[in-house]
Amino acid sequence: MDQVSSSPSPARVHDADTAPLRVALAGMVALAVAMGIGRFAFTPLLPMMLHDGVVDIATGSWLATANYAGYLAGALLYMALPWLGRRLGAVPGNAALARGGLVATVLLTGVLALPWPASWPLLRFLAGVASALVFLGTANWCMGQLTRLGRPQLAGLIFCGPGLGIVVTGLPTGAMVAAGWSAAAGWATFAALAAVLCAGIWQVLRGGEAQGHAAGTPAAASLPAPAAQRALHAVAYGLAGLGYIVTATFLPVIARAALPAGSAWPDLFWPVFGAGVALGAFLSTRIAPHRDRRWLLAGAYLLQAVGIALGLLWPGPVGFALGSLLLGLPFTAITFFALQEARHQWPQAGAGFTGLLTALYGIGQIAGPPMAAALLAHASTQSQGFDWALGVAGSVLVLGAALYALMAWCWRK
Repeated sequence: MDQVSSSPSPARVHDADTAPLRVALAGMVALAVAMGIGRFAFTPLLPMMLHDGVVDIATGSWLATANYAGYLAGALLYMALPWLGRRLGAVPGNAALARGGLVATVLLTGVLALPWPASWPLLRFLAGVASALVFLGTANWCMGQLTRLGRPQLAGLIFCGPGLGIVVTGLPTGAMVAAGWSAAAGWATFAALAAVLCAGIWQVLRGGEAQGHAAGTPAAASLPAPAAQRALHAVAYGLAGLGYIVTATFLPVIARAALPAGSAWPDLFWPVFGAGVALGAFLSTRIAPHRDRRWLLAGAYLLQAVGIALGLLWPGPVGFALGSLLLGLPFTAITFFALQEARHQWPQAGAGFTGLLTALYGIGQIAGPPMAAALLAHASTQSQGFDWALGVAGSVLVLGAALYALMAWCWRK
């Protein structure tokens, strides 16, 4: 009788080897759609909307605020899922939330192409809700799956997604402007792109929730951190939302005002920011897992503060380019490190703590555009108002870095 071999077939070995990479790449694409398109396509399209006369700076600020308010609402909804699950008996899992949010992102982006300005605040609010659910659902699902598959270090690739999405939306806008496209055509194009990207990952982003601790980390080693440290971590992460948002919302507008009319540079600074985001997320995967994330977070905050200072002190093509790169490099690396630290500090909290972190980050984002609008209203020139707003943002990042340094000093590992 023939012996039946017990060794796995080459096909199964290949599937086992590629499964973690497929999960990480699917998460990266999902965040590229939800964040790079659903949220941040507004930044390069805002100058086009201003040119078309459909919004002014004040209206653009409030549209940005509506999106950030939706992001906060989505984070609070995600944080409430365990409570809702206990009362309703069942709630969608992380993968289902991510898929539903991606569908909503495609639809909401496409509807912005229609001439319904009265509906735009609501649409941007709902897009913020969708992006928060996709972000949290995708990040938690992918990190859990990668831990189950024994490749948790690949999680950093997921956070390359927002940067790649920013590049994909930022680079074409220059060509759109040169070709005389309207902002509505830009929204329709990005909605179609989002639909194509979602179709490519749909079959991967599904399945149950992975349970358990990180590979190689015994459960006993993951004792909850002191409540004071958790509170400081949450507050410091919230400061990052305010610290970056002024530049992330108004960078093309600021650059156009500072550089000579007709310069091609303003359309390039936002893609440079996105390239920095993707590069920083990739480099974060190369950092040894034993490094203290609180010191990493402090350094990342200071790097962003330097990026903002460069734009203030050197308002030319080189200063804006370097500032955009330095602001982008730690952007999603901060989120990656913060979520890792949250899982380390409070391993049993799950959706509760990650939702709280994202909610506080959302509050920081909400405060940014109205703050900038108020400073612009009281400044003698638009340039002075943006300088004041960027100065506040840089100071907030320095404060966040100090809080993480304090945590690392008081609670040494």
